[in-house]
Amino acid sequence: MRPVTPQQPSGRYHLPDLVTLEPGARSVSSLSEKAYYLLRDKLITLDLPPGATIDERALQAELGVGRTPIREALRRLADDRLVHVAPRRGMFVSHVHLGDLSAISEVRIELESYAGYLAATRITAADRDAMHSMLTELDDDHAASDHRELIQLDLRTHRLVHRATQNAYLAATLEEYYVHSLRIWFLALDRLPRLDRAVHEHRELLETVLDGNPRAAEQCLRKHVAGFEGEIRAVL
Repeated sequence: MRPVTPQQPSGRYHLPDLVTLEPGARSVSSLSEKAYYLLRDKLITLDLPPGATIDERALQAELGVGRTPIREALRRLADDRLVHVAPRRGMFVSHVHLGDLSAISEVRIELESYAGYLAATRITAADRDAMHSMLTELDDDHAASDHRELIQLDLRTHRLVHRATQNAYLAATLEEYYVHSLRIWFLALDRLPRLDRAVHEHRELLETVLDGNPRAAEQCLRKHVAGFEGEIRAVL
């Protein structure tokens, strides 16, 4: 018998806490979307390791969804380049190569810095409230007591800036590259240095956007992404 999937009112499906989703993002509108986020989290956090064979039946049993939602999710993940389809051989988790880090960083440095510039010039009252709330969290001494908490802080900070650009196309592109950089981060997670400096950079970034200083926000993000690449490269 297929496991019953918990369903929320109005046709929405519950999601557990995931590393790659912001707190509060807990439901989706379809089973294929649910499968997508559950699988994406496993791929990014390396719970499904690079090169592993995708076993659709095992995933159906583990996630409690049917074959069609799993296949729809996997097609979407293949488009995201997180899953690789090998004709007549099957489907595999995409490998991660050091060359990927350079290629991703080249794009992110330009797009993230431009996003910082736009955010500082287009920030709305709602964006300001969200960023002030985030700064309050960052002022908490326990805001990033471990690497996973830092990842959540980093994810939320970047997405606040992405939203403040008021450009959905840019935000979607930034999300794609951010997800790939996050997967590389997990490869080096246990070998990275202390987190204090990274938390300070998040605070500095939000303050430059709130000050309406586009050039400072641009340079802050350029330094942040380049620094991320350097730290990862040093331990891989």
